[in-house]
Amino acid sequence: MQIPYEFLGKIFIFMLLLALLGTGLALLIGAYSFKKHRIIFPDFVLFTLYLFYSPAKWICRVFRIRDTLVDDILIDVRNAVMYDDFINVKEGRILLLPQCLRHPSCKARCDPVYGYECKRCGLCDIAKLCDAADRCNFKVFVIPGGSFVKKIFKEYRPESCLGVACYNELSENMQAVSFVPVQGVLLLKDGCFNTEANVEEIIQKMEMCNV
Repeated sequence: MQIPYEFLGKIFIFMLLLALLGTGLALLIGAYSFKKHRIIFPDFVLFTLYLFYSPAKWICRVFRIRDTLVDDILIDVRNAVMYDDFINVKEGRILLLPQCLRHPSCKARCDPVYGYECKRCGLCDIAKLCDAADRCNFKVFVIPGGSFVKKIFKEYRPESCLGVACYNELSENMQAVSFVPVQGVLLLKDGCFNTEANVEEIIQKMEMCNV
């Protein structure tokens, strides 16, 4: 039997155009939600943009839109969808911080499972966040990379998670742990070291769980 290559090619092109159209629609809805702070069709937006993450970023670059908009949408929509569940969890709450927030002179030891053990020396904002986490009943983990997230969830089995990271890592890890209520806060300044976080926003998200 002869393989209908021309027909298969037409189907492939049709599916490709359909995927691009769906991705573009999800971007438009997500951008509207992000700008207006009014979340609509969240499941469609999250599913489509995670499935077509790279094409969505390509579409942004084609139209000269910052491609981090995709991550902004994913983080903002996920935060909105899981907000109520997150604030209602009373036990087993964790705060994940990136190791790049550490001061260059930090002497903290790195545990192979739980990450860096903060000594609360006060040289960086991590000590302040740890103090706030104690008040709000959050367990703090300062992690070197995304691979530690799986280790911590396997060993500690948290009931909810508040994460702080740069654009792509935060949106990716929020998706990876979305089986529990999760919230994310973007770094104000990213990079491999000397990064900055919105300490007030992080503390506020922890405190709203105790209201």
